[in-house]
Amino acid sequence: MTKKQNYIYAVGRRKSASARTRLFKGKGENVVNEISFSSYFPGKIFETRLERFLKLIGPDASKYYFTFKVDGGGKSSQFEACLLGLARAFSQVSEDIKLKLKKEGFLTRDARIRERRKIGTGGKARRKKQSPKR
Repeated sequence: MTKKQNYIYAVGRRKSASARTRLFKGKGENVVNEISFSSYFPGKIFETRLERFLKLIGPDASKYYFTFKVDGGGKSSQFEACLLGLARAFSQVSEDIKLKLKKEGFLTRDARIRERRKIGTGGKARRKKQSPKR
């Protein structure tokens, strides 16, 4: 027995953060991990980035609301993962929106991740141990 999906699902990732996005049609509150979006991501930087994203989509943005389940990474990486997931979800809505998002670079996955530690570097990724002088 399958349940009817009334949302668009997408996943966004950045560094070690992963955001599962659900885009619903209608009116509702934007939520991240059962907390309101503005409470989970407080501050002007997050607010202006989201406004820029929604302005790019245009008047269609007010017809939708979204929820996120985010884990891993820090706040900034989680926000970037949310934006990528939201962009992927909106790209499924319309081809016109997809082209706008692609042109602005919102559909590009940032593949940079933390470099692993190497053996013999004293616990750092790139540091070399000091060699004795004599």
